[in-house]
Amino acid sequence: MTHPALESILALARALISRASITPADAGCQDLVGERLAAHGFELEPMPFGKVSNLWATHGDGSPVMVFAGHTDIVPPGPREAWHGDPFTPLIRGGRLFGRGAADMKGGLAAMVEAACSFVRAHPEHPGTLAFLVTSDEEGTARDGTRRVVETLLERGLSPAYCLLGEPSSATRAGDEIRIGRRGSLSGRITVTGTQGHVAYPDRADNALHRLLAVLADLLAMHRPEGDPAFPPLAFQVANLEAGTGAANVIPGRATAQFNFRYPPPLDPGLLRCRVETICARHAPRYTLTWDEGGRPFLSPPGALRAALRAAIKATTGAYPRLSTGGGTSDGRFIAPTGAEIIELGPVRDSIHQANEWVSLHDLALLGRLYTDLLERLLGTTTPPG
Repeated sequence: MTHPALESILALARALISRASITPADAGCQDLVGERLAAHGFELEPMPFGKVSNLWATHGDGSPVMVFAGHTDIVPPGPREAWHGDPFTPLIRGGRLFGRGAADMKGGLAAMVEAACSFVRAHPEHPGTLAFLVTSDEEGTARDGTRRVVETLLERGLSPAYCLLGEPSSATRAGDEIRIGRRGSLSGRITVTGTQGHVAYPDRADNALHRLLAVLADLLAMHRPEGDPAFPPLAFQVANLEAGTGAANVIPGRATAQFNFRYPPPLDPGLLRCRVETICARHAPRYTLTWDEGGRPFLSPPGALRAALRAAIKATTGAYPRLSTGGGTSDGRFIAPTGAEIIELGPVRDSIHQANEWVSLHDLALLGRLYTDLLERLLGTTTPPG
């Protein structure tokens, strides 16, 4: 079977990186993807929700439904002086492609698209449905992207059997590690109210920051219940802290902290909420607490997708991949409730969200080959391993 040429993957990746698609903007990236897929017989259905662009594209019909999922939105580039050049002008240096989104995840998306095009050229009448779900709302609030598309598909009675996300899962080379699950994410925002006053007269004030720091100290020291050993343990991090007027002689009457739990199954986020509320009430008579649940944990059981992908990686690289449930969250959390088998395989993750983000040219070519071999084993002529 013919694999996609590095030149074609690189051309699409460079075109995507050239678009400043800072979340939730798509900046025309999905038009580029759609044009490429339509030229190979895919049917395109844009699914915009609010300010978010989504694309659902399909080739073939019936079961099984194999979905490539990805996103065109990116995080801001940060200080331009930290980059080798313009973060939206793709640069090739030392066997690497540099630019914002190169690894997360425009490089992986380009490899998936070109692999799918190569596959349908070889198998125009393949069994089942090959689909793409592409959103511009993965790096942002993630409310009007994959979540809304999946809801729409389920309303139509369409449920995928397999889903591969091109997120940057690899450690040192493409395919050495794949993700088969993710921890859940629970964020909170606590605001403590005290009484503002002069620092020389603390008896006439109530320092909201002191109370908040006592809350955070207890949260950091809180007992961490054990979860599924297949996942990293429960983690707690303070993300943002606000207090004070800017003056050195004023006791703050209000203080706010944002924090996040990453929790493995079978831990219940309701238990975490209860513990936080108990600690808050212990130290702060006046407080407000709001919650944002980013996603529940999931673990995809072994099935045909995992077997086919592991076989493709072993045949190409000579080694089976490590199985991981680490990292942050991904849109896999919205697809998991459909019952689909989910795996993440993409570029090396070392540079994501950093200045001078990069993907190696070798890995782009390797990913194109792995994605194509996967499709061959699932929907082509090669019998999937048992």
